[in-house]
Amino acid sequence: MLVGHFAVAFSAKRIAPAISLGTLVFAAMLADLLWCAFMIAGIEQVHYTPACGAANYFVATDIALSHSLAMGTLWAAILAAIFIVFLRRQIRATAIVFAVVFSHWFLDFVSHKPDMPLAPGIHTYLGLGLWNSIPATLLLEGSFWLCALIVYARSSKPRKRTAAYFYWLPAAVLTLLWYNNLAGPPPPDPHTAPAVALSLFLLTVLWAYWINAARPLKTAIKRQRP
Repeated sequence: MLVGHFAVAFSAKRIAPAISLGTLVFAAMLADLLWCAFMIAGIEQVHYTPACGAANYFVATDIALSHSLAMGTLWAAILAAIFIVFLRRQIRATAIVFAVVFSHWFLDFVSHKPDMPLAPGIHTYLGLGLWNSIPATLLLEGSFWLCALIVYARSSKPRKRTAAYFYWLPAAVLTLLWYNNLAGPPPPDPHTAPAVALSLFLLTVLWAYWINAARPLKTAIKRQRP
């Protein structure tokens, strides 16, 4: 998935308004950020075949450190520990951060074919293969993403007019990239794909931090009033 992970972060913001949306997006995308870094370092490997659609061209040969169930749980625990120790957040907020990180494995389990590992060294792979059906993916993941965007837009208030434009425009770009990943060809250069993906993911994290400041939740604005 792609926009489904962002939808989790936007939805979690409503549950935990004290946590920055940027932090929640970082948590939701942590597995993919690690995957890109591990790919660049040569620790993990994937292959791309000449076909259209991620379900057909994406072959995950070794992604256990970033995307296995066991490591996903560990990464979630590490980020939650950092969150509660260094930022001194409440237990409830920390639990939400843990859940957002962990949700990545579950959503990928739903969308991937059986290539999601349980743990490094264990050759058992799971996946429901939602990606095999583009219409079903558009309906389920797309609806989740659209609902999350609308709910956040309705529950937040832009400080300036530009905040409205720079909310929907990047969201539309992300949606187009998601569709191209879902139905389009593989990356033109597999060697640079991890660096390009890492740059894109980091930009979306920065965008989410900007949204958090430019479009605060209406409940937060009310609390700030005397």
